[in-house]
Amino acid sequence: MDPRAARTPEPPYYCVVFTSGRCAGHDADYGETSARMVELASTMPGFLGVESARDAEGVGITVSYWESEEAIRVWREHAEHRVAQRAGRDRFYQWYELRVCRVERATSFRRR
Repeated sequence: MDPRAARTPEPPYYCVVFTSGRCAGHDADYGETSARMVELASTMPGFLGVESARDAEGVGITVSYWESEEAIRVWREHAEHRVAQRAGRDRFYQWYELRVCRVERATSFRRR
């Protein structure tokens, strides 16, 4: 398995799709905050993994995977995550879209 892909269980499970456009600047602060949020999320009950990509224009997609909607709610309300959410709105993002999805089916492929 590619280490960049999250290891998820058999469905059903949930994902949070966070698509965003970054503001210019704040690169160091953003990188530190982003790394800390992944580190923190990985300690949360129900966290299954995360995948993230960003293009040269600053548009990114991060997908985090969770066992339940309750686990997502607890993560959303975590105090340190709330501080990062505020920093995102105040400094890091021009815009974002957040979607919560239930994964019903999943398939994979691995070339030998």
